[in-house]
Order: sequence, then structure tokens, then C-alpha cells
Amino acid sequence: MNQERLLQVILAPVVSEKSTMVAEKNQQVVFRVVANATKPEIKAAVELLFNVKVDGVSTLNVKGKSKRFGRFVGKRKDWKKAYVSLAQGQEIDLTATPVAAE
Repeated sequence: MNQERLLQVILAPVVSEKSTMVAEKNQQVVFRVVANATKPEIKAAVELLFNVKVDGVSTLNVKGKSKRFGRFVGKRKDWKKAYVSLAQGQEIDLTATPVAAE
């Protein structure tokens, strides 16, 4: 797997009540990933970006909701979610803000 592809696989962390609960109970982190990402790619990308050991990856395709705007009907995009299980003692702090290098 080339490094450029791995840097594009993870789009954003998912921050919600459910993802926070999963992080506390099961040592998992939830990410929004590219729709065509595979489990080995997601595992390699998380290990590369965050320098942690990953035990496993579960993926989920989220269907976009149908929404109405007045008389117009639209649909949100479908997207892919990844539940990443971390090894014992490993942790990813998503609340830490990066410090700009001066």
C-alpha cells in the first residue's frame, strides 16, 4: 500500500454520543472513511497517522437520509464509517489540538 493512498483513506473522526460511549467501553475509535477503503487500508492508515497498534477494524456503510426543502426532495450522500479497535493500553486523543510549529 502506498503512503499517499493511506493518507487519503481517513476523512474525519466521528464525534457523537455513541462514538464517545464506544470509545470508553470498548477501546474503539470511530472514523469517517473513503467509500472504497478496505479494512487493511484503514488499519494501516490509523497505525501510520496516530502511531498506535490496531487490533481490528469493522466497517459500516451509512445510507444518506432523504430530506425535504419545501416542495423539493433531496438526498444526503451515502458514506462509510469505520470502528477501529485499539490494542490494550493504546489511546488516540481526538480532543487535542495540534500546536503550530514556530
